[in-house]
Amino acid sequence: MRDRSSGARPGRRVNLERALRLEDRLGGHLVQGHVDAVAAIVRIARRAGDWRVRVRLGPEIRRYVALKGSVSLNGVSLTVSGRDRTSFEVALIPETLARTNLGELKAGDRVHVEVDLIARYLEVLLHGRKGK
Repeated sequence: MRDRSSGARPGRRVNLERALRLEDRLGGHLVQGHVDAVAAIVRIARRAGDWRVRVRLGPEIRRYVALKGSVSLNGVSLTVSGRDRTSFEVALIPETLARTNLGELKAGDRVHVEVDLIARYLEVLLHGRKGK
């Protein structure tokens, strides 16, 4: 069984958001709150007015991560700003840093990752993966 721990402990901040109601306007990415993987932060670097966070992710999950697509880290929906063979990158703007616990991250920390819901459904539809 995989280790799903991201270092959460009593007293640490967590990210909570109200669920979308069916009659609400959709103004962002679809996030269910699932944990598809636990991944390590490789690097955090300041760039212009934001922070760039690079995350190492295994190939079984990385295939769902697309440049300019969506991914969720610790329950926060973000846009993928970079991708390579072993990792992906997101940009954290000051508003995100202030309203979430992502500003507390350091290189080496582990985060919960949720990949794009539509990418997972497309894989099933296009490849007929059984049991997934």
